[in-house]
Amino acid sequence: MEASSCFRYQVWGFGLSWIWLCLLLLHLLQNCSLVLSDSPYLVGMGSYDITGPAADVNMMGYANAEQVTSGIHFRLKSRAFIVAEPDDGKRVVFVNLDACMASQLVNIKVLERLKARYGDLYNENNVAISGIHTHAGPGGYLQYVVYIITSLGFVRQSFDVIVDGIEQSIVEAHNNLRPGKIYVNKGDLLDAGVNRSPSGYLNNPAEERSKYRYNVDKEMTLVKFVDDEFGPIGSFNWFATHGTSMSRTNSLISGDNKGAAARFMEDWAEQNGLPKQTGHANSVEFGPLHLPRRVSTIIPEPDEITDDLMQLASSYKATGGRILASSNITRRIRNTRGNNAKFVSAFCQSNCGDVSPNVLGAFCIDTNLPCDFNHSTCNGKNELCYGRGPGYPNEFESTRIIGNRQFLKAVDLFNSASEELQGKFDYRHTYLDFSQLEVSVSTSTGGQQVVKTCPAAMGFSFAAGTTDGPGAFDFKQGDDKPTILPIQIIRIGQLVILSVPGEFTTMAGRRLRDAVKNVLISGSNGEFNSNTHIVLAGLTNTYSQYVTTFEEYQVQRYEGASTLYGPHTLSAYIQEFQKLATAMVANKEIPATNILPPDMLDKQIGLLPGVILDSTPPGVHFGDVSSDVAANSDFLKGSTVNATFHSACPRNDLLTNGTFALVERLNGDNWIPVYDDDDWSLRFKWSRPSKLSPESFATLEWTIPEDAAPGVYRLRHFGASKPLIGSIEHFTGTSRAFAVR
Repeated sequence: MEASSCFRYQVWGFGLSWIWLCLLLLHLLQNCSLVLSDSPYLVGMGSYDITGPAADVNMMGYANAEQVTSGIHFRLKSRAFIVAEPDDGKRVVFVNLDACMASQLVNIKVLERLKARYGDLYNENNVAISGIHTHAGPGGYLQYVVYIITSLGFVRQSFDVIVDGIEQSIVEAHNNLRPGKIYVNKGDLLDAGVNRSPSGYLNNPAEERSKYRYNVDKEMTLVKFVDDEFGPIGSFNWFATHGTSMSRTNSLISGDNKGAAARFMEDWAEQNGLPKQTGHANSVEFGPLHLPRRVSTIIPEPDEITDDLMQLASSYKATGGRILASSNITRRIRNTRGNNAKFVSAFCQSNCGDVSPNVLGAFCIDTNLPCDFNHSTCNGKNELCYGRGPGYPNEFESTRIIGNRQFLKAVDLFNSASEELQGKFDYRHTYLDFSQLEVSVSTSTGGQQVVKTCPAAMGFSFAAGTTDGPGAFDFKQGDDKPTILPIQIIRIGQLVILSVPGEFTTMAGRRLRDAVKNVLISGSNGEFNSNTHIVLAGLTNTYSQYVTTFEEYQVQRYEGASTLYGPHTLSAYIQEFQKLATAMVANKEIPATNILPPDMLDKQIGLLPGVILDSTPPGVHFGDVSSDVAANSDFLKGSTVNATFHSACPRNDLLTNGTFALVERLNGDNWIPVYDDDDWSLRFKWSRPSKLSPESFATLEWTIPEDAAPGVYRLRHFGASKPLIGSIEHFTGTSRAFAVR
C-alpha cells in the first residue's frame, strides 16, 4: 500500500514536472519570440503627460506677454517610439512633444537621464526630440533669453514636467519593445494648410515652382507600428501645418490641431479595441469614423430619462469641499489598460514655416477685407491682419476641424498601409556653429564661391509677426542666442528622417529633401532608390527659428526676417546634410568635433513670482461651489453645463497624469468617472477676482457629446491649496447632480 502510494506520488510528481516544463517553455517562447519571429524589428511605444502650469505662465509661440495660461483645453503629451534591430543591434528613438518646439537644454538633460539609466544605449546620435509647434503651451523651458523674455525668464516647472515626461515616455517605449513590423504610407491632405506668405513663395524661380502643383506641401507620410502579438500599436505621421488654430488671445493649454488629431486617433483606436490582446494587423476590421471621445468603458447601456431619474438627480446636492490625500487624486481618475499595450499616435511637424491652418485666408479685422497681398497689412498696419480658420470666429471649432481633417487622413493611410519597411537602421548626427559656417554656393555665371553664414540676428519684419499672430515689438539678438545647432539623419529601412532645428518654409524643405535623396540614391549602389521616403521633422532637438530659400530671404517677409543666420542659411543646411548622407551611404562615421551646445541651466533666471498662499472667504472651503448647476435641471446633447468652485492656484500641483476637472455619472449607488480634462468636451478654466488676489475660482465647462449616455451626472473639481505656512493640501468638491437626456 505504501509502495503503491509512493509510486502514484512519483508518477504524479513526474507529471507535474512535465506540466511546469511545458509552462516554462511556453513562457520562454512568448518572451523570446524575436528568435522565432520573422519580424525584422523590435518596436515599442510610450506616452506620458507633459501638461505644464495652468496658471500665470506665458504661452510659447506668439510672444504675446499678455497671453498667460489660465486653464486647460486638453492635456499635452510626450509620445515616443523606439525601433531596434534584434540581437542588440542599432536602435533609434523618436519623440514627439505637444510643445511649441524642442529645447536644447531639455535635450541635454533628457540625454543625461537616459545615460544614467541605460549607459550608451541612447544618445544624441540616435535620439530625436521634436515639437508639434502648438502656440498654446506654457513657455519658459528654453535656455536662450530671446525665447523666454515674455515668460519673465526661465520657468523651472515648465522645464521639469517636459523633461520628466520625455524620459517616462522613452522608458515606457523601451519596456514595451517587442517583435513587430513597420509599414509606411503616403497621401495628400488638401484642406489643412495654406501659404501665409505667398509673395515670398512667388519669389522662388518660376521653373522650380512649376514642378509643384501647390505652394505648400500637401503630402502626409505615416508609419504604422504592428506588434506581432497585439497587432497595431500606434502610428506617427509628418505633415506641415502651423499649430496656430488657437489664437494669440487664447489662455487654455492646448495641443492645438495636431494635439487634437492625436487625441482623436488614440480615442478611435481605443474604441476599436486597439491594441488587440491577440491577433495580427491584417485581421482587424475597424469601426466607423466619427469624432471620438474619451469615455469610461464601464458605462452601462443608455437609460431613458424618467421623472424618477429626474427626482434622483435632484436628490444629489453639491458635496462641499473636502480635503483629500494626494495619493487619491490620480488613482481614482484614469481608466487605464493596466500593463497591456496601449495605442500611441503622434502627429509630427514638418516644413511648416510658411504654412497656416487658417485656410479661409487673412482679413482685416476693421474692414473684413483681405489683407494686403505683399505685406499682410491693413492700411499699413500689421496688427489688424488676422488669418481665419475654417470654424471662424470660433477658434476651438477651427482647431477641431483642422485636427479632424488630419485625423481622418491618418486613419485612411493607417488602414491602407501595406508597404513594409525593410532594411537596416542607421543614423548620423553632428553639431555645427551656424554663426560662421563656410558654404560653397553657385554663382550666376555657373561657378562656385565660398560664403559664410552670419551671426544670429532678426530683421525688422520679425516685429510684424504673421497673419496667424501679428507681432508687437522688434529686437535683435545679442550675445545670448543659439549658435551651436544639431543636425541629424535617421534611417529605418527605406524611411529617412531629417531632423532640423527650425521651421523650414515649403520650398526650403523641398530643396533639402531632394538634395539628400539625390545623395542617397547616387552613392548607395542600389541600396536607396526612388522609393526612398524622405520626411523632414521640423523643430527637432533644438530651436533656431526659420529657414527660407535665398530668394524668399530677399523679400523679408516674417519668415525671411526670422532666418537667423542670413541668406545662405538653407545652403548651409543642404551642404551639411549632404555630408551626413554621404557618410551614411559610405558606412563612415562623422569625424569627432569639439563643438558642443552649452548647458546653461545653472545660469537661468526666473522672475515669475511663486505662489505665496491661497485663501477662501470666511466660512468657505476649497472645493465649495461658488456657482452651481441649476436645481432640477436636465440637459440635451450638445448643451453646455458649467459650475464654478472656490479653488487654488494650479501651479501648486500640476496633477500630472491626473485631472483638475471630472464629469461623473451615477451608476447604481456609485459615481464613476467618464470625462476628464484631457477630453475635448470638458474645459477647465481658472481665474482670480483680481491680479494679486489669493482667492481664485475654477469653472468646469462641459459640452455634452452627442453620444453621451443618458443618465444622471455631476461635475467634480480637484485642486491643491497652499497655506502661508505649512504644506500643500489637496481638495475636491462636486456640483449638484443633473440629468442628461
